[in-house]
Formats: sequence, C-alpha cells, structure tokens
Amino acid sequence: MTAQALRRTRIDLTQRPFIVIWEATRACTLACRHCRATAAPHRDSDELTTLQAFALMDEVATFGSPPPFGSPPPFFVITGGDPFERPDLLELVSYGSAIGIPVAVSPSGTAALNRANLSRVYAAGAHAISLSIDGATPDTHDAFRGVAGSFEHTVRGWREACEIGLKVQINTTVTPDNIAELPDILAMIAERGALTWSIFFLVPTGRGEHLRQLTAEQAEDVLNFCYDADKIVALKTTEAPAFRRVCIQRTICEELGLDPVVELGLGEDYRRLSQRLSGGASITSRLRRPPVQVSAARGFVFISHTGEVYPSGFLPLSAGNVCETSLSDLYRSSDLFVSIRDTDAPHGRCGRCEFRAVCGGSRPRAYGATRDLYADDPLCAYTPASFGHAQEVADAIDWGTGSTTTAPPQRPTTTRRPR
Repeated sequence: MTAQALRRTRIDLTQRPFIVIWEATRACTLACRHCRATAAPHRDSDELTTLQAFALMDEVATFGSPPPFGSPPPFFVITGGDPFERPDLLELVSYGSAIGIPVAVSPSGTAALNRANLSRVYAAGAHAISLSIDGATPDTHDAFRGVAGSFEHTVRGWREACEIGLKVQINTTVTPDNIAELPDILAMIAERGALTWSIFFLVPTGRGEHLRQLTAEQAEDVLNFCYDADKIVALKTTEAPAFRRVCIQRTICEELGLDPVVELGLGEDYRRLSQRLSGGASITSRLRRPPVQVSAARGFVFISHTGEVYPSGFLPLSAGNVCETSLSDLYRSSDLFVSIRDTDAPHGRCGRCEFRAVCGGSRPRAYGATRDLYADDPLCAYTPASFGHAQEVADAIDWGTGSTTTAPPQRPTTTRRPR
C-alpha cells in the first residue's frame, strides 16, 4: 500500500502505556445521561490524597526513558467527574509538569470552566484540555448533559482556552439522538480549531447502561464518516477499534478505485452524513491522523479516584490498586491486562476476523453487553473474510503491527470488581 492507513508507535505498548487517564474525583455538578462514573455532587472521602496522587505521577514518569534515545512519559490526563472540584488541582498539574509529565485536564462544561481557572491551569503547566460537545445546538447538548447552560459554558471555555494558548481536544459521544448533527459539530471544529476530535462510541455502563445504542450498521456508517472527517480535522475514536479496520478498507478502496458504498455495503446514515461533510472545509487526500493500535490495556490505562487500575474506564474489572501494587506491574503483568492484549483470546466473529491483530473488538463493550470479556463486539457489523483483498489487508496489518512485539499472553485467572 502506498498510503498510510495506520500509524506505528515507537514504544512497546505491552510495556508502557501511551496515555494514562486518572479520574481525580467523581464530584461533578452535571448529570450526564451516559456518565460511566455516575458522578455525584460531592467528593468521595476515599479519593487519592494529594500525596498519593504525587506518588502516582512519580510512577507514570518512570515509564519514560532519558534522551537521546528514550521516549517521554505517557500523556497524563486528569479527568473526573470534574477536576475543578478538586481544590488541589493546580498543585497536581504543577507537580506533574515539574517531573516532566505532559499533563492535560478534562473539565466539565460548568461555570467553573472560565478564563480565570483555565489561565491558572495553563500557568501551572497543563499543555491541553479536552471538552465535550455532544450536540451542535444547546438543546441537544444540554439534554445529554442534564443541565441547562452546559453548551454555552463549553463553547465559551473552548474559545478562551484557545486564546490562552491551551491545546483543545473536542470529545463527542455519538448516539442515535445526535448522529445527524455530526457534520455540524465537524463544521464547528473546522471553524474554531482543535487539536483533535475524539468520537466516543457508547459502552453500556454506569448511567449509560440503559441508553439507546447505535445499531451495528449505524456504527459502520459513522466509522466511515469518521474516515472522511479525518481528512478535514485530526480525528480519533474511543472504544471503536474497528476504526482501524475501516481505515484499512477505505485506503484499499481508494488505491484500487473501488466505491466504498458498494464495496462495504454502507447505508443511508453514511449517505446522509457524507453529503453534508465538507461545509467549505479543506479536504486532504490522506488522513490527518491515521489511528494507532491504542485501546484498552494496549497503550491505555485508567485509574479510578480510589486508585483502582482498569484497562478502560468503561470496563468495571480491576487489576488491582496503585496503593497496593505498582502501576507498572499491574499494566505489564496482571492477568487481566495481559489477556486483553491477546488478540486471539476473543471467540466468535472477533476471534475469526482477519483484522483481529489491529482491532480485536471493544472488550469493554463486549463485557457490558454480555458479561463475557471475550464475546463479539456487538457494535461491529463486519463478517470475517467478506472484504477480500487478502494481500492488501495483510500488508496493511503488517505495517500497523510492525513496531511492537508481544509475549504469549494467558487468560486471566482472577479479576476484581471496583471497590
């Protein structure tokens, strides 16, 4: 393949994460319909203390290695709840920055998201923030977030963060209620500017357990829209490892001159979304941000407000607690993490799929839907071997997986529920 459908990483994702997400608190004044944390108005007395948080960041820093041939520590994202509910937030950001960790903050769209607070976070050393825009209008966004005015706070905070000098990532959780507004959100991002657009595909956990889900066919259409949108703004997906498959398929279609609508059997949602795609934005011939093989337990680790370590914030199975076991041991060697990294562990379609080495399906979604960690990802509509073009697919997978090696993993023997 002449075009690059995937990106390689320069690090071994079995040995160190690409990104560490820390849920600093579950306190938040919003009442988001999909909240995986079931956030509450007040802080939990069992939250990691300031000193425990410093110790956690010290551990994250050890994942890096010194120059000239080393790599920087993982990205460290302080999320929640709402991080602004922690009175020591500036101390945390300052400490992480001082020990060389690239720190980002993920605040909620509330009145606390204002220029003064953003300026303090920036001065303390944060290099980026992520904000959620879940609709192109206040009605759609505020209904999803559960509080009137959230859209206004978020859009204002977005503008002020850019003016201050913070890089901004925009997150959007796609549901049947906002799918039609994705082109409008894309137009907002293209106009206002953002480092990345991250599309979240809902996992049935927390408050989101009973929300309406996309169908597998809708998800396929949205993933193909994401491929097109990535030629306008840099884009990534969360809990949609099938996006890597779609990028390979679409790149092959482009190189062979095939119509993706026909070749991939795309539906009406894709047709409607693609017709409203550009909005006057500049479309490149290649992806601005080809995806890397970062997903639950592979380059990604989530740490709860009490120190429990999860492969994903959407998978309620803990490998252990950082107050009892080192983060590096849990990430590298715990049965849970090692097993999820085994792309041959899933059964059913995911286990037979020729794309499993770069996809593997969303293990959190499989678990959320079936309580079977190795079941099929219910949001994937792909039938193994139906795409064909075996040599082109094999070449693209070899490229995407060529930078790391993986020791033979074992299935987990024990896992722990969150405390």
